[in-house]
Amino acid sequence: MSGASYPNAALNNIQGIKPNGSEKVSKKENLICEFQMPLHYPRYKKSDYEKMPEWKLDCLLREYGLPIMGDVKEKRNFAMGAFLWPCQIQSFNG
Repeated sequence: MSGASYPNAALNNIQGIKPNGSEKVSKKENLICEFQMPLHYPRYKKSDYEKMPEWKLDCLLREYGLPIMGDVKEKRNFAMGAFLWPCQIQSFNG
């Protein structure tokens, strides 16, 4: 094997190079993130979203880490845009 071999400490001193991942270390190392991606994609139809109560929309959006802003109509539109395919939205509009 040819080339120079450097111990890890020596690499840290070469032009400010740091080990992989060091740039992602935050000062808040004790911070715990509670978001976990759900296993399944929601299987609601457009008609389900249109009659879904606001509390259920809030839970669904929160479960997927999506913003919960606006009135119930805006939340419904956002959920439909996020979880329905365009053809599912358009087929019922026309």
